Amino acid sequence: MIAYTQYKLIPEEYVKEKIAEFMAEDVPAGDITTHLTVSDDEIITANIQAQEELLFVGERVLPYFFDETAEFELFYEDGDIVPKGAIIATIKGKASVILTLERTMLNLLQRMCGIAKLVREYTDKASPYRIKILDTRKTIPGLRLFDKYSVAASGGFNHRLDLSSGILIKDNHIANRDLKSTLQEVKSKNDSNLPIELEVDNFEQLKIGLEAEVDGFLLDNFTPEQVHDAMEIIRKAEKDTPYFVEVSGGINLDNIDPYLPTGIDAISIGALTHSVKAAEIHLEFI
Repeated sequence: MIAYTQYKLIPEEYVKEKIAEFMAEDVPAGDITTHLTVSDDEIITANIQAQEELLFVGERVLPYFFDETAEFELFYEDGDIVPKGAIIATIKGKASVILTLERTMLNLLQRMCGIAKLVREYTDKASPYRIKILDTRKTIPGLRLFDKYSVAASGGFNHRLDLSSGILIKDNHIANRDLKSTLQEVKSKNDSNLPIELEVDNFEQLKIGLEAEVDGFLLDNFTPEQVHDAMEIIRKAEKDTPYFVEVSGGINLDNIDPYLPTGIDAISIGALTHSVKAAEIHLEFI
C-alpha cells in the first residue's frame, strides 16, 4: 500500500520565512498609504471575521503574522466549522502594523479555508466508503506546503509532495516507449526503493503493470463501470500486499457518486487546489 507523508503540521520556521517572503513582495519599500495616514503609536483592536460559514484551517499559520508587540487570540482550531459572522481571531496592536499585514494575511487565510471547505464536501461523500480524497501537485508555486496542509488538516489526504517523493509513471513518461521494458528498467534503477505507481489509460496497460508488480495504479479517465471491472482484475491478481488504487480525471461533486462503491482506495482531485474559491473573510477594526 502506498502511503505518503501527511502535512497536518507546518514547521514554524518555514511559516515565518514564507510570511517574510510574502511581505517583502507586498511591501518592498514601506506601506506608503498607511505611513501617510496612520500614526505609528496608534493602538487598535481588530477582528478577523467570517462572512460565510466556513471550515477553518490556519491554526499553524495565522499567529505567525504577528510578533510579541501584538496581542493575538484565536478562537478556532483546524477543522472547526465557523458560523457566518463569527469572530475567528482578535488582534490588538499597532494600527500601522495590522493595516500593512491585512491583505497578505487574508489572502492566505481565505485560500486555505476555501480549500478546507471544498475538501470537506468531498470527504463527506467519500468517507462512508473508506475512500481517501487526495490532493495533487496542481498547486500555486510557492504555496504548495500551505495547500497540502489545508487538505490534510481538513480531513483530506496528501499525495506526494513533490517529484522527489515518489514514482508516478504517467502517459508522457511512456509515450512512444515500450511499457513492459520501461517498468523493468524503473524497478531495476529504483535505488531509493520509492513506491512505484503507474497511471493507466486502458486494460492492456493495467495487465502489464500487474505483471511487473508495481505498487499501485492510477486509473485515469475510467468510467465507473470500467473502474469496477479493473478492480475485479486487480484484486484477483493481489498476493500478500494489496495494490493501492486511485482514480482521477474530471471527477467532481456532481459525478463522484458512481465511483464510490467500486472498491477503490482513493480519488485524486486537482480542483481542490488549482481552482478553489477563496472563503469570504474580512478584517474589521473595532
